[in-house]
Amino acid sequence: MDPASPSPHHRHQSSLEGIIYFSSEPALEAGERARARQKLLTVVGKKDGSRSGGCQYNRPLLISLTYEHARSEESQDIFLRAFFQSMALSVDSENDVDFENNEQDLGSALSRFADYLLDNFFLPLRASSGKTPQPSPLIHSAIQRAQGGGVQVFVGTPERVAGLRGDCLIRDRHRCVISRRFDLEEASKRLNMNGDEAEDDDGNPLLADPKSRNGSQLHPSKKAALDILNMFDSGVIHLIEGNDIDRPRNAITLTRDLHTFFGNFDVFFEPLPDQEHTYRIQSFLHPMAIQELPLERTLYLTRSRTIEPPSPRLLTLHCAIAHILHLSAAGEYIDKIPIYSNGDSPSS
Repeated sequence: MDPASPSPHHRHQSSLEGIIYFSSEPALEAGERARARQKLLTVVGKKDGSRSGGCQYNRPLLISLTYEHARSEESQDIFLRAFFQSMALSVDSENDVDFENNEQDLGSALSRFADYLLDNFFLPLRASSGKTPQPSPLIHSAIQRAQGGGVQVFVGTPERVAGLRGDCLIRDRHRCVISRRFDLEEASKRLNMNGDEAEDDDGNPLLADPKSRNGSQLHPSKKAALDILNMFDSGVIHLIEGNDIDRPRNAITLTRDLHTFFGNFDVFFEPLPDQEHTYRIQSFLHPMAIQELPLERTLYLTRSRTIEPPSPRLLTLHCAIAHILHLSAAGEYIDKIPIYSNGDSPSS
């Protein structure tokens, strides 16, 4: 069997055994953090040349890349504590890793930690709802305790999505921010009202403009994924929790196909230095799949600045996740996981 092919029972294998308690602790000292980082890289067996991609899911690389893309020292500290306690190792000790005698146990613990991140963060973000597993209550609560033990409530707000979509369309001038194609539904309304005189938001004739229906919509996030997201980028959940989840900064106007590619982390926005709201938009797909990429775009802003632009922090985070999925081959691995009705595995 191909080692990169997921087992039908993969989603039942990522729960860590036993109770792991990640208490809220002070920040690590600079020296402690440096030693812990080096120790993590040693444990995961990171080697030069491991970023070349490939088709086999690389669990150690998934862990090291996730750590490296942690946005702040606070996020790194949470990640390091979660990782080492799951491995039954101390954060700062230099002498508690016996590779020769514990190689198998360390490997199993590392795989469980990587698969927990995959199952409860990366997979729900990329996979369709039929592939999405239910989060392990045990590990989910442990991740919460690592962030102080508070219970945070994330509210889905589908009744506000229509209003959010309208705000984003106004801000983005009714155009996909990548292809610049005008929203078909809005174009139809304007053509019905004004005929050949119909114009876009900049006063240009619509009849000469290629049109495509947009796909500006939000995907409901699972709570376990949000808790790991906060470990990935401490504090970022406050941009998308409760009523804030439906703010224009959390949405962007895209055509249906580009929305799908963006949602699968195949298309991503890399911020250009010293250029506000300007990005190089790239893809991990074959060049013939999206021939217009790569390209650079400066996102539209409303003249009155009353509608927020897409959050640079969230677009940067999306870009980091895209690279982790691609470089570790976790994205391809997720795509191979079979879809079963109601999320059940087949009978043995």
